Amino acid sequence: MKAATIDKYGQVGDVVQVTDAPVPGVGPQDVLIEVRAAGVNPVDHLIVKGFMQPEGLTQTRILGSEVAGVVTAVGDDVTSFAVGDEVFSRVDPRVGGGFAEAVAVHESLVAAKPERLSFEEAASLPLVALTAWQALTEQTQLRAGQRVLIHGGLGGVGSAAIQIAKHLGAEVVTTVGTDGVEAARQLGADQVVDYRSEKFDEVVGKVDVVLDTVGGETQERSFGLLKPGGALVSIVGAPDAEAQRARWGVSVSAFLMHPDGAQLAAIAGLVESGELRPLVQRVFPLDQAVEALQYVEAGRARGKTVIRIPS
Repeated sequence: MKAATIDKYGQVGDVVQVTDAPVPGVGPQDVLIEVRAAGVNPVDHLIVKGFMQPEGLTQTRILGSEVAGVVTAVGDDVTSFAVGDEVFSRVDPRVGGGFAEAVAVHESLVAAKPERLSFEEAASLPLVALTAWQALTEQTQLRAGQRVLIHGGLGGVGSAAIQIAKHLGAEVVTTVGTDGVEAARQLGADQVVDYRSEKFDEVVGKVDVVLDTVGGETQERSFGLLKPGGALVSIVGAPDAEAQRARWGVSVSAFLMHPDGAQLAAIAGLVESGELRPLVQRVFPLDQAVEALQYVEAGRARGKTVIRIPS
């Protein structure tokens, strides 16, 4: 099968190659997915560079960790899926394997693909939607009637978070660039701040929750907006968490999303009910995996970038 792989860490253009790779074996609780599309995320180019990997690679690694496709085989102990099912998944990031014509995934990380979505749209959702879901329900327990400030409202996580927060009954404030104001409103944001022309900490007012996808100065300026007992959750780290807790009397957390097929099934339900729609910006073929990774690395993406894999 064809796959985008690395044999060593380095810059995307130097070490990523699309080449032949063996079809993965299927464990007793695995489903083998014929991949039709795979989402591309900032973490992918960080993996290529060896981020948080102190030692070199010991074997070839297939990149990619969110997919949509068709089940072509199941392990002996699989009970939830059958050959022919259309599914999507956030693959175990320790394993990867999404940028390939086939990937084996434990059934607990898989959910039925929403019927109303294309494979490309479905592949764009697992990482960002699970991240937003867990940030707002596990890390902060956002409730109906609360106000939430979501930074980067047209990024992959931000665009999903706006819609999930509205599903939870919150009042949503978000920050975007000038050309994204109307798009953020269409996603359901109640107040949209153009960070190029307005200072969000001067116009937003008090909020119960901040979801930070930006970090740096943006994160620093956000603490003053939180109500006493409020919560800031970050997907880009919170280096002064203890000091900020003490200063502002709020909770502070930084986290990494964990794959979860049951949560992904709940997210699929939001898609089917029309409460959540993906935001796909660019689609690349598998043989342009390098270009897709470099596009995301450059930070130009609004919404998600996806790799299409022909059947």
